[in-house]
Amino acid sequence: MVIAGAVIGLIVTATGQFRAGCIVVAVALLTGAVLRWAVANVGMLAVRSRFTDVITYAVLGLGILLLALMAQPDPIIRIPFLEDIIHFSVR
Repeated sequence: MVIAGAVIGLIVTATGQFRAGCIVVAVALLTGAVLRWAVANVGMLAVRSRFTDVITYAVLGLGILLLALMAQPDPIIRIPFLEDIIHFSVR
């Protein structure tokens, strides 16, 4: 389910809808975090611990979602201190 959502998001991104595609990928990862937390027995898919999977999916999903909402032009959210960090590091 997560892979299908990520592929759909990448296809949407490839068609020119960058923000929408990234949001679809982020939602797929966040869904994966919730599913990994909720489903106790995953059989042979359990290579890592549940905690590691949930944290990894959640951090990546939230990071992609945040970056998609901040993408230029016309960002949906603005975080001033991040803009200052980027301007300071690009100098």
